[in-house]
Amino acid sequence: MNKTARQTLALCKRVIIKVGTSTIMYPNGTVNLQRLDKLAFVLSDLRNQGKEVILVSSGAVGVGLHRLNLKESPKTIPEQQAVASVGQSELMNLYSNFFFNYGQIIGQVLMTRDIVEFPESRLNAINTFEQLLKKNVIPIVNENDTVAVDELDHSTKFGDNDRLSAIVAEITQADLLIMLSDIDGFYDRNPNEDADAELFREINDVTPRLFSLAGGVGSEFGTGGMVTKLTAAEHILKQTSQMVLANGEDPTIIFKIIAGEDIGTLFTTKQNQ
Repeated sequence: MNKTARQTLALCKRVIIKVGTSTIMYPNGTVNLQRLDKLAFVLSDLRNQGKEVILVSSGAVGVGLHRLNLKESPKTIPEQQAVASVGQSELMNLYSNFFFNYGQIIGQVLMTRDIVEFPESRLNAINTFEQLLKKNVIPIVNENDTVAVDELDHSTKFGDNDRLSAIVAEITQADLLIMLSDIDGFYDRNPNEDADAELFREINDVTPRLFSLAGGVGSEFGTGGMVTKLTAAEHILKQTSQMVLANGEDPTIIFKIIAGEDIGTLFTTKQNQ
């Protein structure tokens, strides 16, 4: 493995952190407050170091289910959107409190796919991000689940926040996307089922073979699986940016990733080496 590619991560100025629902929720459906606090600490410290930081956070539906004492997601779209509405408010309240403890201002950015597909809306979104970062604010991004729909004639859904994080990385011209999940990186087999599964340390090209290895199973409370992460990585590589997929169990791992330690799977093009 080319260690030089890892060492360049310390030079990244604009960093996007994506956290999945499984990172901020316990398996029993309650909110992992300790992890949210650590995440706020890490991102605030990165901001203090002079990094420009954007957080793409899943979890609105999971938090909404918890707040409404629901054991499972409702079946109809209006009910799901209502849960997301409650959860988004609750999630931002939690983030606001934790980031406040570290003196960091945050801003909320809710997006639908049509925002980035129409040139004028796309430019407005870019300008908003630029102004927030200029003012040392950490934007917290999520899909606007309360209005997003996925219909043949008017699709406004990104489909998952893995894809959303890659698109945010593109429009903000971020140097690095760190995707935190409930797995250590990209494996040749499912490590939960095969103890001999091997971790890919570095991937330079997302091939059909990798997609065939990815399967399609997501976590219990989230929607994304390895396929969506590979799709996001493919998008990142097309922008000649970089992405690291790693385990979000301890958010302080972000410091180690940026320091160039051999953690998770690094997706990088040959141009970055």
